[in-house]
Amino acid sequence: MRMPFSPRRLLGPSIALGLAIAHPAFAHHGWSWTADETSELEGTITKIYVGNPHATLDVDVNGESWRVELAPPSQTMRAGFSEDTAKPGAHVTAIGNRSLDQNERRMKAVRIIIDGKTYDVYPNRVPSN
Repeated sequence: MRMPFSPRRLLGPSIALGLAIAHPAFAHHGWSWTADETSELEGTITKIYVGNPHATLDVDVNGESWRVELAPPSQTMRAGFSEDTAKPGAHVTAIGNRSLDQNERRMKAVRIIIDGKTYDVYPNRVPSN
């Protein structure tokens, strides 16, 4: 016997679809995890990723691996930076806000400098000198 249509049968798939669509929004942390003061980090790029939710650089700083988060991909690319802009092994200076957790080697960069070229991924947050 076939059961008549029930809206409850769609509840599970609807919730799953909603969570899948919302996932990037949940991953987007904003600035709440960062310290207020700006700092500078210099090292060697080991990995470049330009994708959602944020572009990232993995950077070797004196033998320690740091994660440098940039802006979302479209904003990062508008700043002129893409996965083809630099290669692992390039020297980078990142200026931004490090994690509030001093044990976490993570920074949200507002500006990166690679081979003398500056990329302001969050131009409205770049500190004035």
